[in-house]
Amino acid sequence: MDAPGIVWYFPGMTDGTLIPHFTLFGETSAFPDVIHCERIFDRARLHDWTISPHRHSQMAQVLHIERGAARVVLDGRERPLGSGEYLYVPPQIVHGFAFTRGTEGVVLSFPSPVVARLGPESAALARWLSEPCCGPLSGEIAPLIAMLAGTYEKTGIFRAQRLVALTHMLLAALAEDSATRHPAAPAPDRQMQRLDALLATHLGEGWTARDYAGALHMTPGHLNRIVRRAAGMSLTAYLETAVMTEACRLIAFTRLPVAGVGYRLGYADPSYFSRRFRARMGETPSAYRARVAGG
Repeated sequence: MDAPGIVWYFPGMTDGTLIPHFTLFGETSAFPDVIHCERIFDRARLHDWTISPHRHSQMAQVLHIERGAARVVLDGRERPLGSGEYLYVPPQIVHGFAFTRGTEGVVLSFPSPVVARLGPESAALARWLSEPCCGPLSGEIAPLIAMLAGTYEKTGIFRAQRLVALTHMLLAALAEDSATRHPAAPAPDRQMQRLDALLATHLGEGWTARDYAGALHMTPGHLNRIVRRAAGMSLTAYLETAVMTEACRLIAFTRLPVAGVGYRLGYADPSYFSRRFRARMGETPSAYRARVAGG
């Protein structure tokens, strides 16, 4: 933890070509229950208190530190997490932890179908659920986590229903608490949400603006106007930004050569990929990898 760049880069990089996708950390089997609850101590001590960077495709998590501390990485950005604080991690976000020894707390894992059933639909709630969030856990919300953990350990005919209901209560309470601490941002456009969902699915398939527009049953020009109004940039720039964000993850957290990252994201010409990465990110892929590595 004295050299955070090295801590996150080398242990987090995979010998293969993909950022690890897990159900629970280190596990790829089917999700074991309607939700999952475990103690930080029980998982972290098995990995020498360092959970290397990984992501979950179809699962969100809430982590609460009761005592102790951690350094957290979220898509390459680090921040401290202390006693009494929580972290919400949505699907697809690359995250990892370096805990101080003896840190205790709880990690709650929620499959995406459980989260998706949280209703009624709300643009503000959808926005909160799509982004990482952390902060102090209020005295009103802490008992909800304790109730979830307690219910998880019990049996009963309606245990699953109780767990889902408590999950929805917790997520709604965290979202509302966050809304009181941060100014409201503009509600996301529903078409932008659909576009983002398509991006998550087809990011590495070389889809063009026309492909995305066709999948949304509109013309490229119409989709371009929607994106420009919502994001302040053209459709082409928005798509490239999403691709380069994934490129940053692959460069930082895998040992793929730069050309391999480009190929995986639909760039047949490595030189062109490097030029576009530099234009978008302000540095070459190799310089980015060296900087993230602490070199």
